[in-house]
Amino acid sequence: MEKKIIYRNAEISDSKKLSILFKQVYIQTYGIEGVSDEFANFITKQFSVERLEKLITEQHENLIVAEYNDNLVGVVEIEFDKKCPIDNIVGPELNKLYILEWFCGKGIGENLLKYAENIIVKRGQKLFWLWVLETNTRAINFYKKHSFKVIGNAAFQMEKNSYMNKVMIKHL
Repeated sequence: MEKKIIYRNAEISDSKKLSILFKQVYIQTYGIEGVSDEFANFITKQFSVERLEKLITEQHENLIVAEYNDNLVGVVEIEFDKKCPIDNIVGPELNKLYILEWFCGKGIGENLLKYAENIIVKRGQKLFWLWVLETNTRAINFYKKHSFKVIGNAAFQMEKNSYMNKVMIKHL
């Protein structure tokens, strides 16, 4: 019998697994030319176990994980009151929606997105936004399928390089 995917708030005990999941998906998505020093610096800091423990402690309701057979396979992170790089919109940002490649196409992303939307609506918000690398057509198509609209482009600045992103918004 096939096990079900469980969706729940992240816990401190998930920190190490989340760190690996974030790094794996990030490299697979953005490391199209390999792992540069700039990427290594970014993901080491951004996805450190310590940073994730702090995030879970302070905002555990904003980090939802998908678990299969006691293993993490996906995660969604919402950040509230974020300034969108387009039109001076301030509102919740769908900061990350990461699914391990082996679990893509199984409805996990869709379910995590629904969880995020429910959290946003419960907080009385009417929209949320995100940015996605302009070459990530799979993600762009996923978000369009779920009623996100492109409202512009913005560069994500790392150490030396900037990466063009599509900024998308969804009204709830």
